Amino acid sequence: MSKLLARLRDPARSGVYRASAAQPIEEATRSSGLDVVGIEASAGALFDAVARALNFPDWFGANWDALEDCLSDLSWREGDGHVLLFLKAPTGETLGTLIDVLSSAAHYWAGRGHPFFAVFVDPQRKLALPDLYREA
Repeated sequence: MSKLLARLRDPARSGVYRASAAQPIEEATRSSGLDVVGIEASAGALFDAVARALNFPDWFGANWDALEDCLSDLSWREGDGHVLLFLKAPTGETLGTLIDVLSSAAHYWAGRGHPFFAVFVDPQRKLALPDLYREA
């Protein structure tokens, strides 16, 4: 098992991170049993993009509280853990709130022994987030 996959399987390391590319994560998690989902979300379509990518139920209210509720449930998703790859993300205050909601969900799942990772693909390393892994 690769170090990256071992990290993604560790509930204690659940959280919000950045990585320069999605491909190494996709390769490491292939056939791993982890639920890996790519999300392309802009500020104007954030709730819709996340809801579509994660197949949220019809009752999803398209607001921050509802997003946190759904991310803390995910009973309709299969997998030994969840890895959300944000290939495109909003900026500014919307991004800050999204990171807060994702951090809360990661904390929730870690407390239940279930890995949950939100990874923002950030090739320029502009986001003030920890790196998911050290790159060569």
